[in-house]
Amino acid sequence: MSYTAEAFQNEYLALGAAEVNAIVTVTSSGSEGGRRTSGATEIIIVDASGSMQAEGRINAARQAAKAAVACIDDGVHFAIIAGVGTAQQLFPAPGQLAVASPQTRSEASWSIDRLQASGGTAMGAWLLLAAQLLAQRPGDISHAILLTDGDNGERQGYLESVLDSIAGRFTVDSRGVGTNWKVSELRKIADAMLGTVDIVAQPADLTASFEQMMTNAMGKTSADVQLKIWTPVNSSVRFVKQVEPQVADLTGKRVPDGPRAARYPLGAWGKESRDYHICVDVAPGSAGDEMLAARVSVVEGDTVHAQSLVRAVWTDDTALSTRINRQVAHYTGQAELADAIQAGIEARKSGDDRTATLKFGRAAQLAHASGNTATEELLATVVEIEDAATGTVRLRRKVAAADEMALDTRSTKTVRVGRGQ
Repeated sequence: MSYTAEAFQNEYLALGAAEVNAIVTVTSSGSEGGRRTSGATEIIIVDASGSMQAEGRINAARQAAKAAVACIDDGVHFAIIAGVGTAQQLFPAPGQLAVASPQTRSEASWSIDRLQASGGTAMGAWLLLAAQLLAQRPGDISHAILLTDGDNGERQGYLESVLDSIAGRFTVDSRGVGTNWKVSELRKIADAMLGTVDIVAQPADLTASFEQMMTNAMGKTSADVQLKIWTPVNSSVRFVKQVEPQVADLTGKRVPDGPRAARYPLGAWGKESRDYHICVDVAPGSAGDEMLAARVSVVEGDTVHAQSLVRAVWTDDTALSTRINRQVAHYTGQAELADAIQAGIEARKSGDDRTATLKFGRAAQLAHASGNTATEELLATVVEIEDAATGTVRLRRKVAAADEMALDTRSTKTVRVGRGQ
């Protein structure tokens, strides 16, 4: 499995400037023949609370879970959890993991058919059981799918304490079916577990969603890739953010690695490419001074797969120092786009129509300018876009809950420079 890391930046800084920005594109070739460099374990968590009886959701969830099981490769360890007021292992026997084969996939499907909707919602307990099962296979590419249709019913702070205890151990892709769940709760899980969150408004669409998540998981071939960043004396990393395919702040996940370096988890990788925005604070230099602001490495354990350098050169030539790198500008705008949408949604919920209009207007402007047509189309379900270029919008009087939640969950999805333009 080979990697490349390429930095995009304007290394020229004005006199007195102390901030260096770069976009680092990390690309993986995937392993030869798509073979995993370590084992893999999958956990499927299906909400089986009483509310899942509505709108045929429990039946759709059964079909989706069986479709996901069908996508699991032979040899992959897996288990299925029924999520109620506690976590109940549905398959295989409690505390065990099955090894995927035609027989175990068939047995798992039979177990899923017995899934009944009754009880409450306890996401912290569900995730804790998943973590305990996955702990049997240290070093595996570990992934879980979590489906829910309602609010978490555990005592306040319990889910957060569970996430603190298991963060980084495995990836969780969360999906909410219907519109009676909280985006903020599933986003909390996605942020802590380096996963994704999305709405499946119609139960009939669950099968396609589960198949997509499991197929994507089966494409991961390396378990624990990290970004190691070294900075010189009098320099420090201000933030590290994934900015493509979606915005995710990795700054708080920093793990020190020696006196001048730290690692940031990137999760499991297959054949893919992702972009990261790195901001470094440095001591200002004089005209003509040059320095290495950061050395960025793609690592697995002690193996360094690729490196890229972030530089700083001070100049009194304003033509050089005021030139904005296209990649940096683009992703700064994409991060602002996500923030503007989420602020607009919060303002609208609180009845502050003026702030909501301003934020959604700015979001429309940024989406249009960057070629993020998918987000622009989602915005159009919440506001009437009169002029995207100037950010002139009007709030719609009636907005379907599913449309607002789709805009919220997908607000962090970005487009790469040049795509859709």
